[in-house]
Amino acid sequence: MNNGDTAFLLLSAALVMLMTPGLALFYGGMVRRKNILGTVMQSFIVLGVVSIEWVLVGYSMAFGPDVAGIIGDLSWAGLRGVGMEPYPDYVATVPHQAFMIYQMMFAVITPALITGAFAERFKFSTFLVFTVLWALLVYNPVAHWVWGVGGWIRNLGALDFAGGTVVHITSGVSALAAAMVVWKRKGFGTENMAPHNLPMTVLGAAILWFGWFGFNAGSALSAGQVSTSAFVATHIAAAAATLSWVFAEWIHRGKPTVLGAASGCVAGLVGITPAAGFVTPLPAMVLGLGAGVICYSAVMLKGKIGYDDSLDVVGVHCVGGTFGALVTGLIATTAVNAGGANGLFYGNPKQLAVQAIAVGVTLVYSFVVTFLLLKVMDMTMGLRVTGEDEVMGLDLTQHGEAGYNW
Repeated sequence: MNNGDTAFLLLSAALVMLMTPGLALFYGGMVRRKNILGTVMQSFIVLGVVSIEWVLVGYSMAFGPDVAGIIGDLSWAGLRGVGMEPYPDYVATVPHQAFMIYQMMFAVITPALITGAFAERFKFSTFLVFTVLWALLVYNPVAHWVWGVGGWIRNLGALDFAGGTVVHITSGVSALAAAMVVWKRKGFGTENMAPHNLPMTVLGAAILWFGWFGFNAGSALSAGQVSTSAFVATHIAAAAATLSWVFAEWIHRGKPTVLGAASGCVAGLVGITPAAGFVTPLPAMVLGLGAGVICYSAVMLKGKIGYDDSLDVVGVHCVGGTFGALVTGLIATTAVNAGGANGLFYGNPKQLAVQAIAVGVTLVYSFVVTFLLLKVMDMTMGLRVTGEDEVMGLDLTQHGEAGYNW
């Protein structure tokens, strides 16, 4: 046991926890005034819902003793046997519960990311059930495949340092399925749906940037060289993507926007997530520059395709996570992390193929399961609020409150 590593991991868990309220502000500022509370609530309530699911069965499914490389068994359900001893076969310097609570914060924020795709129109009661079922059917299995001891994607050799596939691709492509099934907001394309509070969105982006150091550096699971490298790479990539998104927008649309800067930093953070503990600073900068431009292009493409991903979850998280996971197969190096692998640029072309398999499987599985889940829920519980409730806004109709009293 190492008290320094334990303190570092618990602090990182606190940083990742703060990201979900930060996401609430980031998303909340981008919706219309009448939906601020409904949007914030969708992120905030996930802290309660998924935390309890994680304790009861989620952690055991994701990280418990392996069953055929597909899922963890339920021997750790209710955290039975998850105590102060180290995690067997995984991390030897921190208590098992420290690792569990750190991973809980990843499980919490992932379904919260999806909410941006169906903002301003989803029934709260249905959302609660969807969150639990999505965690059980999508997040927990994929987390086991990629990170769990014995998981088949982990055994394949795929690199995902902090959640490019597990967090961002699963949530991003699930957001695409949600946008397709829930369909467009009433008045989409004809009414003004501009963000109502951009300072709130920038504050949320700043909290996300701050918390992401726990997200990425904390994934080293100890304080040392790898966590330092991940911290540096994370900041450099976010800074580079902020600039590349702003300048791409400036060239394309004539003005650099504040929303673009906030979105760009998140795109860079998403892109570097799978690579953070495997890359040196300059490749991290190049990855960030690419993530900003590519994610901006994906968001612009949304308008041409015509689907209503309200808060650009697909363009930032699905596209950014996919880009980062594939580029990891190019620029990863064991000079940074001996526990990783070299990428194509360091003499190992096989790694890019492995990354592509992990990305492809995660995209297809997450999309299909989410699409079917939402279809079933639409036929049983109903996904959308009524047209009248949507016009009035989710704050009053779903929660009986107003975000602003003038």
